[in-house]
Amino acid sequence: MQDELLQFKLLKVWTLVDLPRDKWAIGTKWDFRNKKDERGIVVKNKARLVAQGHTQDEGIDYDEVFAPVVRIEAIRLFLAYASFKDFVVYQMDVKSDFQYGKIEEEVYVCQPPGFEDPHFPDKVYKVEKALYGLHQAPRAWYETLSTYLLDNGFHRGQIDKTLFIKRHKDDILLVQVYVDDIIFGSTKKEMSTEFEKLMHDKFQMSSMG
Repeated sequence: MQDELLQFKLLKVWTLVDLPRDKWAIGTKWDFRNKKDERGIVVKNKARLVAQGHTQDEGIDYDEVFAPVVRIEAIRLFLAYASFKDFVVYQMDVKSDFQYGKIEEEVYVCQPPGFEDPHFPDKVYKVEKALYGLHQAPRAWYETLSTYLLDNGFHRGQIDKTLFIKRHKDDILLVQVYVDDIIFGSTKKEMSTEFEKLMHDKFQMSSMG
């Protein structure tokens, strides 16, 4: 939990402030999960701070929340194309992904349970970047990621907005995004290696192989 809060500080996710009179703070809670390997053995215990977004009011705490979600058919097509072109598909997982998405709305959350500031117990956090649980979190992350990819030479699929494509001469690199999971592959291995480095340069990633 300390690591999670340190990450928030480094990424400037929020700022401790007095709650304005005409605003209210959204509650927070800790979500505990076990991360397992392919054999089902627990390899890591994870604690994640989650905003209680079910208390948000539309039009006040959030506006537009839609974010494209990949369909299972799109993943099947991706894998079929990879098989046809005989290239390797890799997977990456984005750590603390939603924290990278900047939000436009004015949102406040309560201090994390068990980690209230002893000097300012009545203060709240003004959220600058999206937290898990907020309605606008998925859209904020998608906008951050898609902007980064488009700025680095990718083109977004015309039909499937979760597919990003990059071409170099006769080679192609495909990137399929599903929230905080990314699968990618290329007809040229060097393009996959370059993409992996590109992502590590900007985000905290776990390469899943």
